[in-house]
Amino acid sequence: MPFLKTPESRYRLAQWLLWITPALWSVNYIVARSAPGVVAPHMLALGRWALAGLILSFLARHELWLERRGTLRAAWQYLVLGALGMLICGAWVYKGAQTTTAMNIALIYAASPVLIALGAVLWLGERFSWRQGLGVLVALSGVFHVVVKGQWLSLAQVQWVAGDGWIVLAMVSWAGYALLQKKWASPLSATARLATICMGGVLVLLPFAAWESMQADTPAWSTQATWLVVSAGLVPGIGAYWAYGFCQKMLGASRVAASLYLGPLYGGLTAWAVLGESMGWHHLMGAALILPGIYLASRQARET
Repeated sequence: MPFLKTPESRYRLAQWLLWITPALWSVNYIVARSAPGVVAPHMLALGRWALAGLILSFLARHELWLERRGTLRAAWQYLVLGALGMLICGAWVYKGAQTTTAMNIALIYAASPVLIALGAVLWLGERFSWRQGLGVLVALSGVFHVVVKGQWLSLAQVQWVAGDGWIVLAMVSWAGYALLQKKWASPLSATARLATICMGGVLVLLPFAAWESMQADTPAWSTQATWLVVSAGLVPGIGAYWAYGFCQKMLGASRVAASLYLGPLYGGLTAWAVLGESMGWHHLMGAALILPGIYLASRQARET
């Protein structure tokens, strides 16, 4: 790109992308809420990651060929990562979106960095301070506040939504996905590794998508279904991952990680403006607990 020839131009682009990248991820919430009645969850996830995998594999084709033997030896790792990152964090999010709101998805998912920090301490042996522990408790209390709709004193009267449970499981799976990526070192570049994980995810998703396609209530494939698959594969898939990697290279990991705190804000605003979802006090209170909790947990983790 001619306009990215100078370090100054690349730095300016990274500064803009710092604010745009969380918005790219929030597109997946719109896709998830638009999918019911149009495309089945596992078929949507399969199409999304098959498209992303094809594009990423083409971009990293030379590296993947050179590293093919090592990649095959570690194939089981990519299947596990694909199951966590593409099946559970993909199809299950779409399944949860059939009954819960995009605003709930954004807020519940916001606690995943806290679980990653906790898992890094318990599993990877990283240090854990009182401030990080406080952040974990505050953020998780915010998640539960959203799930119980703020009705702590009358839990028996809460109308439980199955979709919130699917999203909680997906959030935990995302934490496992991130921790295993850190635990299982790989010689592949970020692009090539993501391409192999996509391959693993596609293999895991195939039988579930095939089963869905044989169900009587599965929607027939349509132009709208294709549009949702392409949108999910290009925008929150490749677009967000590429932008995040570019910003991390130009601005540093800690600064870019802080931009992820914008995710719940963008997700909530997107749900309100695009999908017409109402914003309740339990959403605002949940966000008021989750965001500072994430900040405390991740900030201390970076400083120690």
